[in-house]
Amino acid sequence: MPIAEQKQASILIVEDELASLNLLASYLEAENYMVYKARDGVQAEQILADKVIDVVLLDIRLPGKDGLSLTREIRSQSQVGIILVSQKKDDIDKIVGLEMGADDYITKPYNPRELLVRVKNLLIRLNAASVLETEQSKSSTEAVFGDWVLQLGRRTLVSGSGDSISLTEGEFKLLSTLMKNAGNVLNRDQIMNRMERRDWFPTDRTIDVLIARLRKKLGDDRLNPRYIDTARGAGYLFLADITWR
Repeated sequence: MPIAEQKQASILIVEDELASLNLLASYLEAENYMVYKARDGVQAEQILADKVIDVVLLDIRLPGKDGLSLTREIRSQSQVGIILVSQKKDDIDKIVGLEMGADDYITKPYNPRELLVRVKNLLIRLNAASVLETEQSKSSTEAVFGDWVLQLGRRTLVSGSGDSISLTEGEFKLLSTLMKNAGNVLNRDQIMNRMERRDWFPTDRTIDVLIARLRKKLGDDRLNPRYIDTARGAGYLFLADITWR
């Protein structure tokens, strides 16, 4: 069911600092979100197993299992939205988190209104992707390129040997954007506009992180690519011939 059809979107906050956890929970509840709270990875995993969660606000620095490990585990099982909450000095961790499948991040100290905007934007994107997948799945639309089949309705890559690889919302949108513009170089701004990620900034490196993740999943060599090429100083382009069916 698309998120927009639900009475309330549900948000899981994973934060070990009790004061920050309660303050953020109260703020989001006042905005009519259903909020669940966890102070460590064990509590977060239990809530994710028991409840339907739309977005996870995940502090990178947690006792025990850290936020990066949780991100990897959550993404391997679910397409739930993930926003990482990091310290200013955690730039490398933010990049690693995005590589592991997080959708967005925000840096402490942050303005609660900025976080609210990021949550709303992510929910809109997730809802749009859900609606798109529903519409596409009705016609079983696929795109065949090289050794791969991209199943648009399922947001899944299927290899020539039959192995299935799920794509995150960001990976799917980026790959779809490149494929729809195959043979043409797109810079970051053009890609972000076509992906409708209005909350990104021109200096955002998220596109580069998503490209790296797609190359890894496709088994594409950055130095000798079959699918995604880097036009140095210009952007990216999709190389392979595509059959849409």
